[in-house]
Amino acid sequence: MPRYRLLIEYDGRPYHGFQAQAGLPSVQGAIERAVKAFCGQTLRLQAAGRTDTGVHATGQVIHVDLEKDWRPEVVRDALNAHLVPEPIVVLEAQVAPEGWHARFSATRRRYLYRILNRRSPPALEQGRVWHVKKPLDAEAMHRAAQVLVGHHDFTTFRDLGCQAKSPMKTLDVAAVRREGEHVFLDFASRSFLHRQVRSMTGSLAEVGVGRWTADDLKAALEARDRKACGPVAPAEGLYLTAVEYELLPRANN
Repeated sequence: MPRYRLLIEYDGRPYHGFQAQAGLPSVQGAIERAVKAFCGQTLRLQAAGRTDTGVHATGQVIHVDLEKDWRPEVVRDALNAHLVPEPIVVLEAQVAPEGWHARFSATRRRYLYRILNRRSPPALEQGRVWHVKKPLDAEAMHRAAQVLVGHHDFTTFRDLGCQAKSPMKTLDVAAVRREGEHVFLDFASRSFLHRQVRSMTGSLAEVGVGRWTADDLKAALEARDRKACGPVAPAEGLYLTAVEYELLPRANN
């Protein structure tokens, strides 16, 4: 039974997160229905990460085990045809190497948070950015973000409903940059706690508007207390942009 690696892009606004939920629209449910329509097979796909309600992806990775040996381009195009009019697209399909798993083979996940920093609200980007009216000091945010890099107890930036066994995580990248009216926050780690990125982003925004200093952010991290977290950034600005693997499937298309 061949395993296919699929690179997925989606707009998270219409869905109650990635994971399938009974009676609620989900990205996973939409893709599994497309597989059923394509080849008649009922299956449960596996994903590199489960994004929350309203969170987007430009680089989500999933795998499906199909009973028939299809050409990868056929799988990609057929699923896209059956996903219309869902805001979900299969960008790429490849046959995965033996033993490869979308979730367990992943070595790093990358997230991007997008902030529109101007007085006027978004028109074209509504639902795809966090609109912050007050001027943000992106350089101060970047300097402060460096206290988050490394191996830490991230309890402060962990949602109370998080089911991870441990709050200990290693954050490889925390970078903030401005491009015109936009402020972008990049984060990379092998794995993240539930709402960790949105929690860190909200606290960094406190630095950006001048309510917090880098020392305040460091104190919040060291408090290991959810109550020390700043406001949690909304879901609409968050994107899963890439999943990295030591052993990448060879392109077949």
